[in-house]
Amino acid sequence: MIGRRNLSIGVRSLLALVLVILAGFPVFWMINTAMTPVGDLYSNNQRIIPDFSRTLNIFQVLVSDSPFLRWLGNSALVAGGTTLLSLLLACLAAYALSRYKFVGKGLMTFGFFATQMLPEALLIVPLYSMFMTLGLLNELYGLVLVNTAFAMPVAVFLLKSAMDTVPYEIEESARVDGCNALTILQVMFIPLIAPSLAAAAVITFFDGWNEYLFATTFIHDTANWVASTGLASFIGEFTTPLDMVFSGAIVFTIPAAIFFLLMQRKIVAGLTAGSVKG
Repeated sequence: MIGRRNLSIGVRSLLALVLVILAGFPVFWMINTAMTPVGDLYSNNQRIIPDFSRTLNIFQVLVSDSPFLRWLGNSALVAGGTTLLSLLLACLAAYALSRYKFVGKGLMTFGFFATQMLPEALLIVPLYSMFMTLGLLNELYGLVLVNTAFAMPVAVFLLKSAMDTVPYEIEESARVDGCNALTILQVMFIPLIAPSLAAAAVITFFDGWNEYLFATTFIHDTANWVASTGLASFIGEFTTPLDMVFSGAIVFTIPAAIFFLLMQRKIVAGLTAGSVKG
């Protein structure tokens, strides 16, 4: 019995190790490519072990040869604005859908769901016309608005599921004490659904951080490019500096990885909130 249990643990550990290797190899190869001279890349002499002596060189290339740091700041602005605006609107909408009965509630819920049914590319032309009319072209806050339109409904459903699990008795006690709806939402619901807020923050942040399609279409000024558009611009017609591309990819990945690590403890709890009732 003990032998079978040890064998089962060994097999699962081996499978977990294989999955870690498969998932981590692209990241390892990205780092290795960034630290390999271009001449070695095109002569099939790339080393298996990265040359860590070139660590500072990959950042120097980005700072001296391109405004990549500015593009990174633009991505942070778009991602941060998308996260804050999406969570603000999602909290209000989720509270209304969870606690109130009103005319058009089902239609509103379907409207939020419908935003996830259409691919973003299908809406490029009408959105471009709208942006041109409203003067939002070449404006980073325009990207914040359009990303919020697609990311906020996901946060609404996530937060609504968490709010549905909050007992009505707690809310009724607060109303007896004279609290209004906004006070109840701020003082009682927000702390109780903090794990779901963290999960929604990660989803909306990555939606804004990985922005490419809208940024490439709506932003024409090079100074207002986001990092994903800047990375794509490194790819040339006749040659591509692979060390610069992968160096930029590493720098682009670091802030998102840090944000995820800061939120990871609450993510699992937030994603499973509302899945079990009773």
